[in-house]
Amino acid sequence: MNALIEHYQILGWGLSALVLGTFLLAGTVKGVIGLGLPTVAMGLLGLAMLPAQAAALLIIPSTVTNVWQLAIGGQLRPLLKRLWPLLTMVALGTGVGSWLLGMSAGPTMSRALGAALLLYALSALCLPQLHVPQRHERWLGPLCGFLTGLISSATGVFAIPVVPYLQSLGLARNQLVQALGLAFTVGTLALAAGLFSNGALGSGELGASLLALIPALLGMWLGQLLRQRISAQVFKRLFLLGVAGLGLHLMISG
Repeated sequence: MNALIEHYQILGWGLSALVLGTFLLAGTVKGVIGLGLPTVAMGLLGLAMLPAQAAALLIIPSTVTNVWQLAIGGQLRPLLKRLWPLLTMVALGTGVGSWLLGMSAGPTMSRALGAALLLYALSALCLPQLHVPQRHERWLGPLCGFLTGLISSATGVFAIPVVPYLQSLGLARNQLVQALGLAFTVGTLALAAGLFSNGALGSGELGASLLALIPALLGMWLGQLLRQRISAQVFKRLFLLGVAGLGLHLMISG
């Protein structure tokens, strides 16, 4: 508890309010469209703190909400059987990236975060729906997993290229949601291990991350209510436009 209080005292009241508000918004986005919590959290918090600090804060909210997501759907075993090469390489790529790259301080990593956000948004907005034949999964899945791990180790963003890859497999909606939760869970746990090995994830950061879980869960609940009242497609397009704007700002400002 003392470590938690000290961590938020160091952040200050203004930045602490930004953290809690960010996770409320990120949870709401995830509740509506089934993804976006790390993307929103890293994008907004990256405006005010180093990527490694932002990534440490999202570990527990991301893990808990993704486990919640992957536990619903009843397709966990067949998805594990089909996607284990991808998941293994997500973990391996994150480990290699944490060792070689890590989330160093300075404008380079902030610009890398911005580039990852912009690339994710533009690919989702502009690229047509792709379809990967099952015979190509044996090599393309591991490649996408390894690249996703490398990118997430430096930026905290798990979306590229694993999200468009999973969307190209022709999975049913519930299967896709569960597969995304599975990939994000593996990525988050691997990122946590990388941050810990680099000294960026201690008791203070874990306590702060645990507190951020409360607004994230509240946001997911609000998002699920909101999903019944608005068009998820329109909401997703607005979300992607916002992510693109955040990414461009981070790239320019560093």
